Amino acid sequence: MNLWRAGLARVPGQVWERRELRVLILADNALASLPPEIGRLRLLRTLDLGHNALTALPEEIGELTGLDGCLYVHDNRLTALPRSLGRLRRLAYLNVGENPLGALPEEIGGLAGLVELRAQRCGLRELPASLGRLTALRELWLRGNALTSLPAAVSGLRELREVELRENALEEVPGALRGLPRLRRLDLRANRLRAVPRWLGRELPALEKLDLRWNGAAVAPELLEELERRGCVVLR
Repeated sequence: MNLWRAGLARVPGQVWERRELRVLILADNALASLPPEIGRLRLLRTLDLGHNALTALPEEIGELTGLDGCLYVHDNRLTALPRSLGRLRRLAYLNVGENPLGALPEEIGGLAGLVELRAQRCGLRELPASLGRLTALRELWLRGNALTSLPAAVSGLRELREVELRENALEEVPGALRGLPRLRRLDLRANRLRAVPRWLGRELPALEKLDLRWNGAAVAPELLEELERRGCVVLR
């Protein structure tokens, strides 16, 4: 069911009776809340709630255990995510960006099937250690937060291909990224890096693009030569 830009201030009650729905798109409306009846739609595979005015999600969102595609709640007014979110073990794509969350719940580690997590501009100062349980994760998008580090558990995310840490408060490259065998693109633009460690050349064998612009940290010529010899593009 596609109700994109339908001018809705609330979801029509008959929607919650459509228990056969697999896809529900409610993006770009004026929704300020959702009723607990959303939990009835247990066959949903994709739910798009982006670009609304939601201030909270009902705990019943955790009843949607059939979600194996996308859950988009970006660009709302959410100040917290429900703990029940961790029950969506089959979910592949989660976008919670552009919300004043301040933190991600520890229960996010329950999203065992997650391939892509977007939490850009959410006011995050740290990430939960449970992030390390997302062993299927390939892309992590964290632009525009206030992160000073990554939890050590990130070192277990062996499937990571792309990490965006642009516009945070990092003073050093997070050591949790060391040795990730499939990491191809690392975006560290506009942080506060004081140095660029040599292990970036030795311990990220798949690295294809490293973006260090707007930091001011010097790159050792030996490291630069090593990366470029391997075919890695370095922007600085």
